[in-house]
Amino acid sequence: MALDRREFLTFTGRFGLASTLFPGALYTLAAQAQSQPAETAPTLPKITPEMIDQAAALAGIAIPAEDKKAMLDGLNEDRHGYDEIRKLEIPNSVAPAIVFDPLPPGATVSTERAKPVYSKAPASLTVPANLEDLAFESAMTLADLVRRKKISATNLTQMYIARLRRYDPVLHFSITLTEDRALAQAKEADADIARGHYRGPLHGLPWGAKDLLAVKGYPTTWGAGGFEKQEIDDDATVVKRLDAAGAILIAKLTLGALAMGDWWFGGRTRNPWNPKQGSSGSSAGPASATSAGCVAFSIGSETLGSISSPSTRCGVTGLRPTFGFVPRTGAMALSWTQDKLGPICRAVEDCAAVLQAIYGPDGEDISVRDAAFNWNADLDWHSLRIGYIKASFDADEHPAPPVAPPANETADQKKEREHRERMEAGFRARREYDRKFDLAALDKLKAMGVNLIPIELPHLPYGAMVPGLNAEAAAAFDQLTRSGRDKLLTRQEDYDWPNTFRIARFIPAVEYIQMNRARSIAIREVSKAFAQADVIVASTNSMQLTVTNLTGHPACIVPNGFRGNDAPAPPPVDTGDDDQIGGPGTPVSLTFLAGHYQDAKLCAFARAYQEATGFHRLHPPLA
Repeated sequence: MALDRREFLTFTGRFGLASTLFPGALYTLAAQAQSQPAETAPTLPKITPEMIDQAAALAGIAIPAEDKKAMLDGLNEDRHGYDEIRKLEIPNSVAPAIVFDPLPPGATVSTERAKPVYSKAPASLTVPANLEDLAFESAMTLADLVRRKKISATNLTQMYIARLRRYDPVLHFSITLTEDRALAQAKEADADIARGHYRGPLHGLPWGAKDLLAVKGYPTTWGAGGFEKQEIDDDATVVKRLDAAGAILIAKLTLGALAMGDWWFGGRTRNPWNPKQGSSGSSAGPASATSAGCVAFSIGSETLGSISSPSTRCGVTGLRPTFGFVPRTGAMALSWTQDKLGPICRAVEDCAAVLQAIYGPDGEDISVRDAAFNWNADLDWHSLRIGYIKASFDADEHPAPPVAPPANETADQKKEREHRERMEAGFRARREYDRKFDLAALDKLKAMGVNLIPIELPHLPYGAMVPGLNAEAAAAFDQLTRSGRDKLLTRQEDYDWPNTFRIARFIPAVEYIQMNRARSIAIREVSKAFAQADVIVASTNSMQLTVTNLTGHPACIVPNGFRGNDAPAPPPVDTGDDDQIGGPGTPVSLTFLAGHYQDAKLCAFARAYQEATGFHRLHPPLA
């Protein structure tokens, strides 16, 4: 089973501390040895042999006494260099001079672009008397009505803004309404369409942006305390491209603080299917608002589950494109080698239409490759080879044996152990209940005529590669940690960013590079699986989430049913430790994967499954 985002960060924080080596550790130890605050005492004490011993103990290695003396001059000189770099006060928007490439050696991509082919709207589609009856329609359905002038962009925009205002007090998914900008765009869209200048399927459709995308003239808060009034004097590339496509930005939506979870400086974003639960994260607002019928579509981001998890929790469709397909210029950086922007929608073809508008090089984000995304709704998916990750659908045949109580267990220890055992039992019961949806998906695929090819992912230490994310995140927010402003963030538990950033400062450069070398091995080996199948089906709640985020492969997450009244009860409190907390009436999902830059084939097959099941047409029973 996969760990969720918070569990990953808890685990990797421990890993980072346990694998410490010298430069970061010694700098930190020297800083701790200085009794005065850094602002009043910029000169740190010299590194001593005793500090080397402490760092070596953290690293789990031994340094002979005769070698320590030889190290001192070089270590102190290196530390001086750290100070010089820090004086540059590098902003979050500056990327490292290292570019991650997810392609294995010898791989090629198609650059030949074709005109997109969209499905035809039902001929019987009419406009209801109450415009809100269209709130949950797919973007493609709305697009057809706008194109045929059956509804206006202005009326559609006003309807969705009204819904944002109505449901935000319950779901807490909106940070800033961009109403003035939106109404001006809607007026322009109506005028363009009236004179026959139709820009395509997103023209006149209201959308919401995860508030890590910069929008000129409005705050870009990153969901974090201390950044509530931050303004960036330019639009993100994705915003510019959606503007050019005629889409109408109506809101900047919530994200967990600095892209973790669903807690932000204004509270917690909620799941429309069960508002007692959080919406998961970190694309909390985009998933919740899309699910609640308050935008036609939204843009989220994923580094390690931030599109997948909230799409699952909120019962919507998420597309995490191949790394390097969509430029991240103007988006908050968390991990330069893992951040990806992608659409969250109600249907797969909606996601394809959005990706069609936002992908491709922008001349700024140099990780973006000039690969083609050629959407074809008429693609014969029967011609595709379909695999499935067999292990992700199998029952756990070797559950962990019960742990015997320790000798002389105290009453408090017994209470804690019994609580942990109850939580673990609930976790196992929910996983086993949800497994029947995965198995039903395999049966449905077979009924569709799919010959499923069993696929195995290579056995590699994927979890040990994940701390590289923490190292990059700590660098992206270096000044936040050193200034002490991390105390302004809403959440301060040991698994939250402030503590994770501090721990990550002990991850050495050598080990960070080794993690990325291990990722190169993973890219080569995992890519072999996609030589066996064009599309691979996987349980969403499995290790594939970690694997494919590390290797940069694309994923499409679709609703796959709803838990019945017989579902195990969720935990009494949604702590955020488990994305799959379940409970009656809540959605489950299925994930489809594909090779690098094969996102069009991925969407074509995911759409076929979605049309065959119809779960995406259901929506939460909002009051």
